[in-house]
Amino acid sequence: MHILVRPMTPHPDSAWQVSLDRQKVTFRSEAEARAFVETLRRRLQAPHPLPLSA
Repeated sequence: MHILVRPMTPHPDSAWQVSLDRQKVTFRSEAEARAFVETLRRRLQAPHPLPLSA
């Protein structure tokens, strides 16, 4: 998954956008956008046990 964090405009108080491949999510600040990305990365890297077949 390609993740890109960028401001929506060059103004300092502008909203920020996180692009996840083709999906885009908008945040009120850079801090919120980067916190979202960090949480997403931790969840993706967490171990995911496979269910046992019955």
